[in-house]
Amino acid sequence: KFKGTMGYNVATDTHEDLIKAGVVDPTKVTRTALQNAGSVAGLLLTTDCMITDIPEEEKPAAGGHDHDHGMM
Repeated sequence: KFKGTMGYNVATDTHEDLIKAGVVDPTKVTRTALQNAGSVAGLLLTTDCMITDIPEEEKPAAGGHDHDHGMM
């Protein structure tokens, strides 16, 4: 287990003091992941609402009207 500012530096593939190595904000990844997760969740909620329309039944078309009433 690492203590304090010690951690794994992916860029150099070494375990070192991250502050001395110039990794000033190691929590930025976590913050960005949370922001993106919130964004995706909001998108899914919006999409879910857009695709839940209930289709309406179509009414039959009105029949044609015969003006001659069978008389010619």
